[in-house]
Amino acid sequence: MANATYELRQAPKGPARGGWGAALAGAARAAGPPLLFGLRLCASVCLALYVAFWLQLDNAYWAGTSAAIVCQPQLGASMRKAWFRMVGTIVGAVMIVVLNACFPQDRAAFLTLLALWLAICAFAATLMRNFASYSAALAGYTAAIIAADTLGATGGPDGQVFMLAVTRASEICIGIVCAGVVLAGTDFGGSQRQLAALFATVASEITGLFAGTLTQAGSRLPDTRAQRRELTRRVIALDPAVDRAIGESSQLRYHSPVLQRAVEGLFTALDGWRGVAAHLSGLSEGAAQQEAETVLCSLPPALRSARESGASARWMADPVGLRGICEDGKRTLLVLPAGTPSQRLLADQTAKVLAGLAHVLDGLTLLVDAGRPVPGHRGFRLSVPDLLPGLVNAGRAFVTIGAIELFWVVTAWPNGVSAIVFSAVTVLLLSPKGDQAYAGAMAFALGVAGAVPAAAIVKFAVLPGLETFPAFCVALGLCLVPVGFVMAQSRQPVVLAVVTAMGFNFMPLLAPTNQMSYDTAAFYNSALAIVVGCVVAPLSFRLLPPLSPDLRARRLLAPTLRDLRRLTIGPLPPTPEAWQDRLYGRLEALPDQAEPLQRAQLLAALSVGDDIMRLRMISPLLDLGPELGAALAALAQGDSAAATTWLARLDHRLASPPGAQPDAVLALHARARILALSEALAGHAGYFDAGAAA
Repeated sequence: MANATYELRQAPKGPARGGWGAALAGAARAAGPPLLFGLRLCASVCLALYVAFWLQLDNAYWAGTSAAIVCQPQLGASMRKAWFRMVGTIVGAVMIVVLNACFPQDRAAFLTLLALWLAICAFAATLMRNFASYSAALAGYTAAIIAADTLGATGGPDGQVFMLAVTRASEICIGIVCAGVVLAGTDFGGSQRQLAALFATVASEITGLFAGTLTQAGSRLPDTRAQRRELTRRVIALDPAVDRAIGESSQLRYHSPVLQRAVEGLFTALDGWRGVAAHLSGLSEGAAQQEAETVLCSLPPALRSARESGASARWMADPVGLRGICEDGKRTLLVLPAGTPSQRLLADQTAKVLAGLAHVLDGLTLLVDAGRPVPGHRGFRLSVPDLLPGLVNAGRAFVTIGAIELFWVVTAWPNGVSAIVFSAVTVLLLSPKGDQAYAGAMAFALGVAGAVPAAAIVKFAVLPGLETFPAFCVALGLCLVPVGFVMAQSRQPVVLAVVTAMGFNFMPLLAPTNQMSYDTAAFYNSALAIVVGCVVAPLSFRLLPPLSPDLRARRLLAPTLRDLRRLTIGPLPPTPEAWQDRLYGRLEALPDQAEPLQRAQLLAALSVGDDIMRLRMISPLLDLGPELGAALAALAQGDSAAATTWLARLDHRLASPPGAQPDAVLALHARARILALSEALAGHAGYFDAGAAA
């Protein structure tokens, strides 16, 4: 009995030890990359400070601050941010020199134009995306940083601004270069591979679900609208990943239009899938099965099984071969003999899906096989979908900065200029975040409040006992390494924002110099000004709130509808691609919080506009004039029911001539366009009729 009891007590210990050991090993493996990033962050800041100290620059901490800001857990994001930070720094430095030269003795004009410049930068940051937006914001608050060194106690500029601009720009660029050296030497990057995996996953899901739509056409056809709308949201969210990948490779930067075209190819595939699903849902069970089977037989076998396990890996393994399959399938479908407009519509829309996937595979080829040439050319497309959010953000920046400047001048607050700088930093950086700006500003303020005691402890409790630079680096690491660990590890947006703000503002609060000064009163006065500047920002977002996601989405849908109605009776764009580029830009500008229906409406507008242009272009060849003109006029008036009626009459007239006439093939393509246009109008009649006269 005793032996049995002993065995029962001892039996669990072995497995328990094994379980704990495996858990600890797994935790150590998971903690490795975040810890390594924390060490990179600390090394970047220390290297930047060493170079700035060696050059005996006045405010070496700006070099360390720049290095901390540039450091990102992804190498591509760091490199991209570094490049745009350098551009923004130079632009801001040049602008403050120009302002000082134009108004050397006029304090009011100088401060007013400084606030106006910050408003212009807030406007530009809202119109741009990703790191280009960051560069525009940086051009604004770099001017404020340099102005802070040249302004007197109540805001009067002096004649030293040029040298100060050169010094501050040099300090910032030193931080950028040092961070780049550390990151490039210790991180091989993975953004390119991650983007390839994202492209392959989304493309394989679209292809598999589309093939499932054709396969199940004879049975109870599933409603795939929710899946299409969610995939549209995921395609819109690819834009930052593309920007990060571009930062890792000069070849990707040169061929960035290929990646942009790959994103647009996903939109094209979703649009073609929408057309097929909408048409099949309106057919009887037998007709849907028969016509879908015809198209399914022409769909390459490699694409019918895209949802099988490991499909996305196959897309990455052989993008060139799959692209050839898509091109062959597209050509087969475009010349597929079709006896009815319904068959022609299904074949053409399926060919559109394959054409979009071919563009995606061009992007995959560029990402996974860098040595292989890909079609494409250098180019740049600036999309400005809506000016109002930028104008609102510009107005907020002007009012906020102007109010703080006025308060500073009236009170002669010695540290008021620091409040101006940090309010400008927060307002400009967070304005493009839309409805998330207030929460981001609150998190930023909390992070700064948390950085104050951390900087005070290091400055007054740790640094006085240290004499060497390596010991100084260890002291910095006590704060920077944990901050970097949490930045790389945390998946909670609020925690990440607070910790990131702590890391970015630790150096300005610590303000290390070659000859350290341990003035407690000066430290807390400076910290108070920084905290006040960061607290003003959320207050400004509360008093002058940004546009809501719903309003922003409606403002993208409304001009699209106006452009669509103008397209029915006005001059056509130079090419169909011009219309597509405009709609792609608006799709990418849709906020993530937009309603799924709003994404579907914008995607339907893309297809309707394309159908209208194609019909108008072939109208002289087939004499579509009277009925097509009446249908387009009704659509311009917001009467989709009347437009559908006229389109039905036009289809009836095109079906009357015998099929042996020379234009029979073109007429069948036109009838397929008419059918697709009618179904899109019926599916979103509420949107296309919006604003019509009662």
